[in-house]
Amino acid sequence: MSTPGELNATHDPRLSSWVASANAPGVDFPVQNLPFAAFRPAGSGQNFRAGVAIGDQVLDLAALHGLAPFAGPAAQALAACAHPSLNALMALGPELAGALRAALSGALRSDAMAAARLRPLLLPQAAAEYRVAADVGDYTDFYASIHHATAVGRLFRPDSPLLPNYKWLPVAYHGRASSVRVSGYDFPRPRGQLMPPGAARPELLPTRKLDYELEVGVFVGRGNVQGSRVLLAEAEQHVFGLCLLNDWSARDVQAWEYQPLGPFLAKNFATTVSPWVVTLEALAPFRVPWTRPASEPPPLAYLHDEASRQAGAIDIQLEVRLDTARMRAAGMPPQRLSRSTFRDSWWTVAQMITHHTVNGCNLNPGDLLGSGTQSGPLPAQAGSLLELTAGGRQAIALADGESRTFLADGDRVTLHGWCEREGYARVGFGEAAGTVLPALP
Repeated sequence: MSTPGELNATHDPRLSSWVASANAPGVDFPVQNLPFAAFRPAGSGQNFRAGVAIGDQVLDLAALHGLAPFAGPAAQALAACAHPSLNALMALGPELAGALRAALSGALRSDAMAAARLRPLLLPQAAAEYRVAADVGDYTDFYASIHHATAVGRLFRPDSPLLPNYKWLPVAYHGRASSVRVSGYDFPRPRGQLMPPGAARPELLPTRKLDYELEVGVFVGRGNVQGSRVLLAEAEQHVFGLCLLNDWSARDVQAWEYQPLGPFLAKNFATTVSPWVVTLEALAPFRVPWTRPASEPPPLAYLHDEASRQAGAIDIQLEVRLDTARMRAAGMPPQRLSRSTFRDSWWTVAQMITHHTVNGCNLNPGDLLGSGTQSGPLPAQAGSLLELTAGGRQAIALADGESRTFLADGDRVTLHGWCEREGYARVGFGEAAGTVLPALP
């Protein structure tokens, strides 16, 4: 079985599927992708179960298990897909998940003999509803984009934007797993303590500076025993796959509360993830070297090895689009606010896993890591409104004549992600969308 970063027959760009929509140009879910989600027919009240995306369809893996189409490791992995979440599949590790993905690739190809048996197990994705792919036991949010950290730090510490530890360790905080929701979840504007400029005491008010954060989510696969640590060379064996993640943030609440212990109410009210989890194996063609300028300090030995330097980064294109209530009423399309790439991250997925466990912390299947806001070196590549508007001082003009410094009620933010490289099929992540509702009384 190949490792997550190695190419194999499933990546062959010549492959096509008997599901016609999977062969359309620019589709997120060709047969070379095959991401996993937890779904059920919309409005059915049925149990959730695992599905795999192919074109604009979802293949019901619980129903497929009932047909017993595979043997060996692929059958073992398919049996884990009858559960309401993907935790059991994630726990099996990349070898078994890879065996299932390879078997599904064979069954969904244009020349597959199983097409007639599998076609009744397809459901249009538009007719499905989703939940968060895993039961998330713990959620940790990193701060892995040096461009984001520098831009935000410059707003508050112009002479010294980066704190001394930033270039040495993957900075993170522990978030709230209970408020992680799947794409399409709409949430009320949160309240918190705000300290008005020049005031002597704070007030409890709805946030006036609601923001989004463009992030990549990492779902943990195989866990580690408490007291042990995951070596960098083994770290990707503990990753099931990646998704899109929006860590909504109340910037004014955050400014008042975050010292000395970091974010709390400013972050824990909502986190949105895309329903589809793209496996590391599917992303193998889009590996790129993890690089740093020669003038920067090399990481400590436990965060560095040659394999990680050669192909530790992943070139995922990331995009944020916004549509307001007025834009939707007028039938206007969402407006793109920014675009960046995950390859610019200061820390890799493997480094985040390794640092998280270096003290003996135990990760469990289905735990979720956020990459932190992914911004690029150019202003148009900023992954948050805090950066795009220089802390709210420079409003963004929208196509319908409105403007924004931070999010208004009725605004919908949609994240997109995809990978493209000449000679390989495009691999997409779908979307992670959420709408801001008015604050509760």
